Amino acid sequence: QVQLVESGGGLVQAGGSLRLSCTASGRPFSSYAMGWFRQAPGKERAIVAAISWSPGSTYYADSVKGRFGISRDNAKNTVYLQMNSLKPEDTAVYYCAVSRLQYTSSYSSPADFGSWGQGTQVTVSS
Repeated sequence: QVQLVESGGGLVQAGGSLRLSCTASGRPFSSYAMGWFRQAPGKERAIVAAISWSPGSTYYADSVKGRFGISRDNAKNTVYLQMNSLKPEDTAVYYCAVSRLQYTSSYSSPADFGSWGQGTQVTVSS
């Protein structure tokens, strides 16, 4: 059974940085895309960033381009989200997820992902 555990959330002032981590277990994940999503109160879950199984291929939501960076360490089954220049509108619960399919080129929508973590709260104060 696939398990994803996120960590690294917390409270930070606007302009600050946080680094989220998500460690997966249950099977090797090097052939799957991995993604970060967020959900604010009253809003739908939306993609923040995703990283392909293929080295160097990433996707970012327009709202975080230039501020956030996604990376992965396949040896550790871990995906990271480095968040810089945080804004109050980045406040949300952040979830990591694994793509439904191996070797997929489709990883920009929540529907492309299957297993999900429990989420970690990120709060950015103004």
